[in-house]
Amino acid sequence: MRIRIRYIAVICLALGSSGCANFSAGNLFSHYSEQNQEMYQAVKQGDYQKASQDLPDHLVGGKILDNLEKGRVYLLNKDVPKSRSFLNLSDQAVRQQQDEAIVSISREAANAGSLFANDNLTAYVPADYELGFLHLYLALSYVYENQLEGALVELRRANQVQKKARNKRQAELIKERDRLKQEGIEPNLGGLMAHYPSTGSTLQSIQNGYLFYLSGLLYEASGDLNDAYVDYRRALAVAPENTSVAQSTLRCAQKLGMNQDVVALRKKYGRLPQLSKHQGRVIIIQEQGVVDQLKGWQASLPIYGSLGRMNLYSVALPYYSGYQPSDALPVTLDDVAVEGQQLVDTNLMARKQLKERITSIVFRQILRLTLKNTLRQEASKDDNDGAEVANLVFNIWNTLTEQPDTRSWITLPGSVFSATKIVSAGEQTFTVGQQSYTFNVPAQGTTFVWLSRQGGNAVIWHKQLGRL
Repeated sequence: MRIRIRYIAVICLALGSSGCANFSAGNLFSHYSEQNQEMYQAVKQGDYQKASQDLPDHLVGGKILDNLEKGRVYLLNKDVPKSRSFLNLSDQAVRQQQDEAIVSISREAANAGSLFANDNLTAYVPADYELGFLHLYLALSYVYENQLEGALVELRRANQVQKKARNKRQAELIKERDRLKQEGIEPNLGGLMAHYPSTGSTLQSIQNGYLFYLSGLLYEASGDLNDAYVDYRRALAVAPENTSVAQSTLRCAQKLGMNQDVVALRKKYGRLPQLSKHQGRVIIIQEQGVVDQLKGWQASLPIYGSLGRMNLYSVALPYYSGYQPSDALPVTLDDVAVEGQQLVDTNLMARKQLKERITSIVFRQILRLTLKNTLRQEASKDDNDGAEVANLVFNIWNTLTEQPDTRSWITLPGSVFSATKIVSAGEQTFTVGQQSYTFNVPAQGTTFVWLSRQGGNAVIWHKQLGRL
């Protein structure tokens, strides 16, 4: 029996080279959503302490993704220094990745290993919206510690890193298409994508109104009205029905003396409520729930080789199940209900991002399946007795290792809402479910209240923004 040892050696060598990325038994025979299920459910239920205990003690998603999850979980635990340290580690890994050439020896070696197993062995490239949230949460960690300038630095970087990521992703997609052409492979993507679960294409699925609105508030608090107005307008474009955003945009336009804009904004949203000398403003940002996890989707894909021969392959792709929008859960301020309006739906953004990269994922699946089939044929060549065994070995290997790439930042909030309320100056009681939180509102001042709410629990804190 002669199963060609050199092909087995090639597989082992390639998998060994991918150790610098995410090589582990878990990633070889399972996928990200499965491996992080306990941690995800703990966050979903609002058990932040258990979630921190359930964080993996080894790399599952890689340096970028694992540290994003840790940073988010520790932020919910109100361990802000620890949260920022993990987010900074993720940021450093992102910088290193973005500074790499599109074709780099280390990255190609890691990717070679994935071609013998699955995409979970590749280095994780964060989605644009995830990069936005990374810098948003770094900014919030500085706000929590009353470091406004540090927060503004992170918000300025948010747009830069997202733009750089988009450009690099487009370049890599072209590279993958060229490689398929060189291999003489012509996949019928139209037939596959016709059945693939789709998503929306609204502006809300592309732009992060949460990021823009927070940026506008902090710029305004720092006295930078021009940059504040730019980001308020961007937030308003994403969430045109959000009263908090509309009022902030109008307030900033009035300060800048932009009379034409003021007239247009008043026509659509009415006049801006004025604070008396005994009143203050409360701006609430409410995160709610957790973003959906990716699941595995099986489909058959016809692939035409260089000789025009069609082969039907089974592919394992990530997908999101049915989309369910959510309304803001009720909160009260001094026993008066406050209705929040949506800033961002992270589930929409996640679905849109997946749809943009699914073609690239399919390209890699095709390359992998084609390579595995070639190895299977070579291993049994000129050896009829060994052909059956070779086919069995490769079929088992393919069945065990062909896992969908379900990596994504799964501890992000499912949706985010904001609300603005004018109240009497002095002590206020904020109630979320069974939790109460007391804070002071200065006369003619603006108080920022941040909460993240999952299951029956919520983390709440506030900061003063001065006279906006």
